[in-house]
Amino acid sequence: MTNIKVGDPAPNFDLPGDGGTRVSLAAHRGDIVVLFFYPKDDTTACTTEAIDFSGLKPQFDALGVALIGISPDSAKKHDKFKAKHALTVTLAADEERTALEAYGVWVEKSMYGRKYMGVERTTLLIDREGRIARIWNKVKVRDHASEVLQAARELAT
Repeated sequence: MTNIKVGDPAPNFDLPGDGGTRVSLAAHRGDIVVLFFYPKDDTTACTTEAIDFSGLKPQFDALGVALIGISPDSAKKHDKFKAKHALTVTLAADEERTALEAYGVWVEKSMYGRKYMGVERTTLLIDREGRIARIWNKVKVRDHASEVLQAARELAT
């Protein structure tokens, strides 16, 4: 597991995106980027988080901040997820878990005594120089998108 911290260069990635696109961090060089890693499309907390970020997207756009959600689901699943919930954020498919592992969010989890590997819900704010400005680990979804927007505002000014 990678132990990235504030101030570190954000690991680059190049992944299949929704709508047949490619999503890479390099394409956003010079921009502020919010990366939100989430476990699975169309689950309660993940849906709420994606809807919340989508709802605030005009405000992120006004600041010049890119919003990218990454999960191990396929691009095809992302397309269905976006259509079903009218999501406006960019979604990247990391089926090979390269970005998830580079960012240290593919971790051992435990539920009802059973251990398994999965995504730890994590959000990162990346500055215009490509360095990690802020990390939210083990994210609780309620009010999270608003908190990230406030941090992005502070970074943008």
